[in-house]
Amino acid sequence: MPDLLMRLNGNPLTGAIARAIGLPNPVPLAREAGSYEALPFEGKRVLLCRTTGGYAAEAIAAAFERAGAAALTAPAVAAGPLDIVAMDATGCVTPQGYRALYDGFHPVVRQLVRNGRVLILAADPGTAATPAAAAVARGVEGFARSLAKEAGARGTTVNVGYVARDALDRLDGPLRFFCGARTTYVTGQAFHLAAGVAAPAAAPPTQVLAGKVALVTGAARGIGLAVVERLAQEGAIVVALDVPGAADELHKACERFAAVPFLADIAAPETADRLVALLLERFGGVDIVVHNAGITRDRTLANMRDHLWDLVMQVNLAAVMAIDQQFVERGALRDEGRIVCLSSVSGVAGNFGQTNYATSKAALIGYVAAQAPLLAPRGICINAVAPGFIDTPMTDAMPMFVREIGRRLNSVKQSGQPRDVAELITFLATPGASGISGQTLRVCGQGLIGA
Repeated sequence: MPDLLMRLNGNPLTGAIARAIGLPNPVPLAREAGSYEALPFEGKRVLLCRTTGGYAAEAIAAAFERAGAAALTAPAVAAGPLDIVAMDATGCVTPQGYRALYDGFHPVVRQLVRNGRVLILAADPGTAATPAAAAVARGVEGFARSLAKEAGARGTTVNVGYVARDALDRLDGPLRFFCGARTTYVTGQAFHLAAGVAAPAAAPPTQVLAGKVALVTGAARGIGLAVVERLAQEGAIVVALDVPGAADELHKACERFAAVPFLADIAAPETADRLVALLLERFGGVDIVVHNAGITRDRTLANMRDHLWDLVMQVNLAAVMAIDQQFVERGALRDEGRIVCLSSVSGVAGNFGQTNYATSKAALIGYVAAQAPLLAPRGICINAVAPGFIDTPMTDAMPMFVREIGRRLNSVKQSGQPRDVAELITFLATPGASGISGQTLRVCGQGLIGA
């Protein structure tokens, strides 16, 4: 559905009224329609800032070169538009070190183009030598989140990565994602880049999932359908699962993307066994598992019937854990595999009338954190993605006033698209995401609800 405020502001008859009463005028967000490119930053103007004593600048510059851009440095940059600003803030270990953030960004923040990108890399607070150094490293996140709120009206995203010294060789994938158009609805987020999971053999920059087998649940529509499309674009063979009631939509989707349909209720006791049998017999296993299927049964706790509570827990949480357990114990999930669970901002912040749903989605955040070290010896990464207000058939059915309020409660003043969630999921499924595991990242345009 087209954005109402964009239409009002763009119409000669209503634009003046919209401006007079102070309605937001959201910037159209940059998105990519195709698959990954070998040189995504070719022709982009990139500025690289650094702090004294930092250890990541050379690795950042080399990663940009491999992606097609030669980064300028602060003394060499002339007045003019900037597409990307990256900063090595790993040298921030004292409060005085924060001055480098001001000195780096203050002169150039107005030079960022619409839909610009900012990526700040900081030292991992968990490995800091002193409590003071840990505190200062953690403070970089506050800077990044605040700058994201200031820059969001222009479609600019700002994210921060905590990178360990021994994980600098994992920078290519995160840098390409967080500095590219595909992060358009991921802003104000922090990720940790570590070397706890063995890095796979170098993958080509395009068709990065060629030869991989992926399972996507809840695949017939909305976010699940967008994930099927993105994984297929990157070369994966996709097994698309949904309930029998969505058979027509599922078969149409599978025809479009050459996917394999699988009709089942994921909460049924026999589903995990059937999935293992199919994946082993037909493909020899699975490389990527995307747990997208989920339901809501909203009621206030006082009015919630026990069967509604139990159903949400079974579908959203118990089924996920049961399927993963079968995949791991029976060897269906291959080494260097990827698991991505769909959490929600409701799981981060809670939501009125969603005690059951929020509980199940918060549990998934804890689940991926606990599973990550157990799966790391096999090179497997597991993460969660927490969408915010994403335009789907479900949100289209909301009353217009409620829908419009939900769309504006974020830094970019608009809702996201299923494709935006699929972009983050696809990145986390790639070999280039080997440094990220056990984490939860939000796709919410830096929603005002939650952390």
